[in-house]
Amino acid sequence: MFTQAKEKFIRSLHTKKGRVESGKCLVEGRKVVETAGAAVEYTFTKADSSRFDSLVTTEEPQEIAAVARVPQWTMRDIQNYSTVVVLDGVQDPGNVGSILRLCLGFSASVLLIDSVDVTNPKVVRASVGALFQVPWMIVSRKEAVEILDTYKRPIYRLEKPTHAQHTAIDVTELSKLQFDILLIAGSEGKGIQLPIKGTSVFIQHTIQLESLNISHALAIALFERVTTH
Repeated sequence: MFTQAKEKFIRSLHTKKGRVESGKCLVEGRKVVETAGAAVEYTFTKADSSRFDSLVTTEEPQEIAAVARVPQWTMRDIQNYSTVVVLDGVQDPGNVGSILRLCLGFSASVLLIDSVDVTNPKVVRASVGALFQVPWMIVSRKEAVEILDTYKRPIYRLEKPTHAQHTAIDVTELSKLQFDILLIAGSEGKGIQLPIKGTSVFIQHTIQLESLNISHALAIALFERVTTH
């Protein structure tokens, strides 16, 4: 049986403050726990606590959950990938979780600017634990331009066809690039807010569709990128 102190600590991981202060996050579901691997400090089930359902965040609780250490990635880890995805103001947990899975599948790392907390339980679940495998870092908007400049990579901006510059390239052109790049994507509503110039990349689609969901757009872009790497 869990102590009240341990249960209180687990509930603190429902909040960003609790996760930041402890360096731990909540992992729910057998698949996600397995993916977290060595980062898991301990697991717990209904057999450990009669209040299991209140300790987890899902409406239909999984059979197992865990407390895991939040990965501490470095800039070197990020730079080891030919494609670095830069998420600008992406607040939807489901999208960020899906994008982490995409980056795992298509060999990319992630920088997040004013985006949802990666350790949010919804992101952890949507990523199916990919945040423990894909290098990611949070960058403040104030420092973003300076930090991205240190990468010394060509910048590509994934934008709506209506927002793309006249020099924009079709997304299929990404498959021809034989060098490392930064690929910036913004939220579906606001687009890219960073004051950083780069080559616009667009995905042509029918006029009946106003815009692609960011995770869908990145899936197409990353698929094109991986064909050359």
